[in-house]
Amino acid sequence: MLIALNKPYGVLSQFSGDASTLAEYIDVPGVYPAGRLDRDSEGLLLLTDDGALQARISSPRFKLPKTYLVLVERVPDEAALQQLRAGVKLNDGITRAAQVSRSDAPHWLWPREPPVRLRKSVQDVWLTLTIREGRNRQVRRMTAAIGHPTLRLIRVQIGDWTLDDLQPGQWREIKP
Repeated sequence: MLIALNKPYGVLSQFSGDASTLAEYIDVPGVYPAGRLDRDSEGLLLLTDDGALQARISSPRFKLPKTYLVLVERVPDEAALQQLRAGVKLNDGITRAAQVSRSDAPHWLWPREPPVRLRKSVQDVWLTLTIREGRNRQVRRMTAAIGHPTLRLIRVQIGDWTLDDLQPGQWREIKP
């Protein structure tokens, strides 16, 4: 079994804990997250009861692409985007090259609670960013390293699996 969940902001990628968890949204026994999303991140989270599939999805060894919509502070110039494309030096080493482009806010974007703090004097911009590894808080650390901190992070795709029209907290069974 493979489940696609639109993990809401503020939810932990686990089934137990003192904070809001996946147990509030999914009541299917025996499934576990294939990878993680931070509490502050939203979007596509895959869950499965198949250990081999879970390893294939989450292991960096398979280099499965993960695509994110990232709202960053200020508008990055082409040199900053090129840094992401070339690989960014982080405290745990240089990242693999990313695919990145500026994008518009998607028409399907749901409001976030609490809302992102926006400032009238600072223009923020959306990026579409695809990585092929999965270090802890990697996208946030990459954008911070180029001087454009992440304000909102939504994963929209893992490999061929996409978020599609799922609203926060909704899930559906998909083909492995």
